[in-house]
Amino acid sequence: MSANGLEVFDRTLETTHIWLNEICNDLGPDKQVAWKVLSTVLHKLRDRLTINLAAHLGAQLPLLVRGVYYDQYDPGHMPSEARSRDEFVAEVADWLKDTRPVDPDEAVRSVFRVLSRHISEGQINKVRDALPKSLRQMWESAEDPTKLAGEPLLLTEEV
Repeated sequence: MSANGLEVFDRTLETTHIWLNEICNDLGPDKQVAWKVLSTVLHKLRDRLTINLAAHLGAQLPLLVRGVYYDQYDPGHMPSEARSRDEFVAEVADWLKDTRPVDPDEAVRSVFRVLSRHISEGQINKVRDALPKSLRQMWESAEDPTKLAGEPLLLTEEV
């Protein structure tokens, strides 16, 4: 029997808690902060993708997470003009100002890891490949910190 009356709600709550717990493992045991980090990074990522790619990513998100992903969505302003990793991280940091202090670099890496673990590899590859090189490198190093060992992340943008 479903705890909430609908199995789809139970599933999305369970999956969302798994994602939030993974972020908490990286950033500390505060699910409110984890939720803010997840929603912020998803918004910033979504806004850098083409409309079709953003929609394909959204389709693979758990129902509850998909709701926050599309919150404040304005397809008329996509993709964002911001191109660099530094701009991306700065926007995340700005949106996280109203939480306890969180390293925005680690917040972004944590969400990238969660997405890589739970979204199909093909979709992640498409999303990652659509990003500027420095942001792609950040994502790849978040998935496998040894992958880029010894290689500095780009500070200037190469698309």
